[in-house]
Amino acid sequence: MSNDPFEGFKAKQREIWSFFAPLEGMTTVAAGHLVRFAALRPEQRVLDVGCGTGVVAISAARLGAKVVGSDLTPALLERAKAHSKLAQLDIEWKEADAEALPFPDASFDAVVSQFGHMFAPRAEVAIAEMLRVLKPGGTLAFSTWPPEHYVGRFFALTSRYAPAPPPGFSPPPQWGDVNIVKQRLGEAVEDIRFDRGVMLFPLLSLRHLNQIMEETVGPARALAQSGDAATLEKYRAEVRELASQYYVDNVLQQSYLVTRAIKR
Repeated sequence: MSNDPFEGFKAKQREIWSFFAPLEGMTTVAAGHLVRFAALRPEQRVLDVGCGTGVVAISAARLGAKVVGSDLTPALLERAKAHSKLAQLDIEWKEADAEALPFPDASFDAVVSQFGHMFAPRAEVAIAEMLRVLKPGGTLAFSTWPPEHYVGRFFALTSRYAPAPPPGFSPPPQWGDVNIVKQRLGEAVEDIRFDRGVMLFPLLSLRHLNQIMEETVGPARALAQSGDAATLEKYRAEVRELASQYYVDNVLQQSYLVTRAIKR
């Protein structure tokens, strides 16, 4: 039996994120933003960590980059493979843990992640791995959810209803705090730059939001399956109250942070 306290946690993550694919269309504009901000170029070897259904990997490959997409969840990788086949792009898809990337040191010219690596349970392990496989002088770029905006607050709210994670767990929205990002990257990088964007999520109602989140977003889906009806209704009401602050003209506004840095 493994002594890794995160093994069971990761197995649950692999399962609950299997249903994210219906939201992929919403993330494609942000994927273009990340690829442009990362200044990816043709012929570069690029790794997309936590690639999900492949929106960033495919966007980079369309530029002519040589792309590898890695993700913990096989169901999302199958969707990514179908997308790349449709786009007639040659992308390598690899089932992999962001905390143990199966690539040699200094393998890539750029390492990117869109709302992916931030869900690795130990931030220091994930970022060490991403930097390890990146060449000196290479580009590290990622999109994350700031803690003070809707999605960061949503995950904080959801975590109050979820079972406690193992000791040493890093809350995902911390990756959206520029000061924490600078601290985590430390002296390993130079020329850190930030940008911001807003992802628009059309919704018919805030109860529609409850339904979509519980069908597609891992932690919300896990709560919906908990079987505690009273707790679930309380949670749903809190989500609607939070979302009402960002819901204008049938659109939920989701602000995100983009980071770019160069490995020393």
